[in-house]
Amino acid sequence: MGKEAPPGQCNQENDSDCCEQGKVYTTYECSPHVSTHTKAYLTLNSFQKGGDGGGPSECDNQYHSDDTPVVALSTGWFNNKSRCLNKITISANGRSVVAKVVDECDSTMGCDEDHDYQPPCANNIVDASKAVWEALGVPQDQWGGLDITWSDA
Repeated sequence: MGKEAPPGQCNQENDSDCCEQGKVYTTYECSPHVSTHTKAYLTLNSFQKGGDGGGPSECDNQYHSDDTPVVALSTGWFNNKSRCLNKITISANGRSVVAKVVDECDSTMGCDEDHDYQPPCANNIVDASKAVWEALGVPQDQWGGLDITWSDA
């Protein structure tokens, strides 16, 4: 159940959605099967301290520069940290980039301080730093949501 963020508590740096009071959000325990070309939806996230990603990354309890190609994966793909600090290859826009998995995009919970008062992630999300978007050659005015494929590198 959505809980409205206290004033100034939902960082909308990258056009992040904030939870709405009383709205019911879908949650997921699993994600689609991983293949050599797993279809996913790329979103934009800041992994820096003070960014819209909230607290430090789940894998290493660190913040990461937006200039570094890092990602968070939906809960099912994150798979209890089994992909932590491993690399994945992301393909879109005729290009590919290798990025390190540093965090979980929580599909089971949201709308609280730990999740920056943002709704739960869908089950098909690769939440990526600005460096990933740049490497894929996506014009900055189109950053935010893009159909991609990914695989373990």
